Amino acid sequence: MTNSAQKPKTLWAWTAATALGVGFGKPGPGTWGSVAAVLIWFAVGAFSHLSRASMAWGTLAAAIIVTLIGIPAATRVEQECGRQDPGFVVLDEVAGQWLTLVACPVEWRHALLGLLLFRLFDIVKPWPVRRLERLPGGTGIMLDDVAAGLLGLVVMQLVLHWW
Repeated sequence: MTNSAQKPKTLWAWTAATALGVGFGKPGPGTWGSVAAVLIWFAVGAFSHLSRASMAWGTLAAAIIVTLIGIPAATRVEQECGRQDPGFVVLDEVAGQWLTLVACPVEWRHALLGLLLFRLFDIVKPWPVRRLERLPGGTGIMLDDVAAGLLGLVVMQLVLHWW
């Protein structure tokens, strides 16, 4: 027997939280979210001809905006699907990935290293990343990846300085 009385879904929240549906990619929706974020960042950097400073400020602004949208969107989606931190919510990966890339030159090797660093910190969740994951609703969903992105940013800048 099918349940015809499914909970309605809030379109804006599901569209945002899944990064326009990228979160439904299999396997590893979080990785797909990160790859999409890197590809967008790289395309904007390669085709916009922005200065490095403008690209950095734009990336930071985009990460902040995505985080501010992501907190209520992820909260709503979590409530509507009845699952805590559902894997298909990947806007957190987008925000965290962009934070890792904030001050990077737009080159494929930096994009790849940024992807690997962010995914490492997002999966391993060193302190304080894991602690932030415990925050309620969309706040925890988003802020653990923001912290992973900031750790990725620090390591990326150290690599760029010494490499």
